[in-house]
Amino acid sequence: MARISPLVVLPPLIFAGIAGLFFAGMMRDDPNALPSTREGAPAPNVVALPVAGLPIFGEEELAASGIKIVNFWASWCAPCRAEHPNLIELGEDYPVYGINGDVSDADAVAFLDELGNPFDGVVGNARNAQSIEWGVYAFPETFFIDGDGNVILHFRGPITQRSLETRILPALDAAVQGS
Repeated sequence: MARISPLVVLPPLIFAGIAGLFFAGMMRDDPNALPSTREGAPAPNVVALPVAGLPIFGEEELAASGIKIVNFWASWCAPCRAEHPNLIELGEDYPVYGINGDVSDADAVAFLDELGNPFDGVVGNARNAQSIEWGVYAFPETFFIDGDGNVILHFRGPITQRSLETRILPALDAAVQGS
């Protein structure tokens, strides 16, 4: 009688193990979401680097009561352009602050002159130091901060009408109800 070599069983077992890991990864709540270490933690410090005479903001504004929004953006960022009308809409109900990633102040000002300025204050992002401090991977990214100065939601990517309705506004409503 012929014996089956243990090496014949090994490849299917390895394949089954890898397939199981992939399946478990796909069954997460949102397999496309990057985890944020900022949610639930205090908002990082802001360095008030002026941008071409635009109003600036800093720690005092982020420590004020009520919900605040901090948006990382740049004029060269196409998704930033796409989300801009939604930032203007959010700015009607909440203070919105911007951290700009442009090298040239003139580019940032031209962008805001063209599309409108939703920001109550704007600061620069020299050498991406603020992006690193806040844990930003790519523009745009938006942080929603409660009255205690804690990040209640870190939203990566452009804010769309769908994300406003399904994720952002419910999180803001829950934060308002909880305070």
